Amino acid sequence: MTDTFPPTARRPAEQALAALGLGAPAPDPADSSPHTFPGGGRWRTEIPSCEGPEALAVVLEEAERLDVPVHRISQGSGVWMLTDAEIAEMVAATDERSIELCLFTGPRGTWDIGGSVRTDSRGAGLRARGHDAVAGCVEDAVRATELGVKCLLVADEGVLWTLHRARTRGLIPADTTLKVSALIGPVNPASYAVYERLGADSINVPSDLTLDHLTGIRRASGAPMDMYIEAPDDLGGYVRMYEVAELIRRGAPIYLKFGLSKAPGIYPYGTHLRTLALDTARERVRRGRLALDLLARHGADGAMAPLGSRLPGLLNRFDLNDEKNED
Repeated sequence: MTDTFPPTARRPAEQALAALGLGAPAPDPADSSPHTFPGGGRWRTEIPSCEGPEALAVVLEEAERLDVPVHRISQGSGVWMLTDAEIAEMVAATDERSIELCLFTGPRGTWDIGGSVRTDSRGAGLRARGHDAVAGCVEDAVRATELGVKCLLVADEGVLWTLHRARTRGLIPADTTLKVSALIGPVNPASYAVYERLGADSINVPSDLTLDHLTGIRRASGAPMDMYIEAPDDLGGYVRMYEVAELIRRGAPIYLKFGLSKAPGIYPYGTHLRTLALDTARERVRRGRLALDLLARHGADGAMAPLGSRLPGLLNRFDLNDEKNED
């Protein structure tokens, strides 16, 4: 089992609290995740909610200025909210820097005509309502991959399974990666493992999961995990910067997502939200710098996956033989 806490690492205020008789027990090696990304490395970085070429340019400029390494940049409004030219521009800019670009697929329940998502129970939430919504997601996937996008963000189990089948049959490129949205993120080891088997290459868990929850998940699955170090308000607004080293130790392989609390929502994005989108894009990168500085101060900034790496490694999938027998 790999220990993600190197001997030189320390926890926040460890020495001062020990001197005051308030020291905590040493981390239990049994809690450490045994998993890594292929090729080595236990964590990658992601800047979310980058809604178009202009916001992307701001993120890239700020990342260079603040020396924030970026493995993935994701967008939340959806493929259908971007023109072909805008997608092509974003693909070119990220390809030039070997950064993975991830775009959201298709319609979702919260934008649909159904009223259940606006009830207290939230009904079906972000999932794709009906055949036409699934078709919209697949249309987005085909269009985006034809324009060079290599990562697709999904918020529906059926869409995930459909796109996984599509890439196994060559309808979209076989190396397309599928990322599960935080808006439907699993909250227990069993459901996490099901998402992996349905075709997920990267699974966003809610940011309110405890450290023990992460350890439990890692005992069931080695699929890469995404987690907001700072979550948007509509996902709880949690800020977990001081836990970042422990999140890596328990949750590796993990994408550290630098979100932003106390900021208005920008989905679906348009130029009426331009100033807000650019300001928040810039601040998300700065939040990343703060988290990376914390890791460095605690001696826990090693084991970052190489920049330019994007594939998830060998994962467990449901058997597709039944699908073939239906043909």
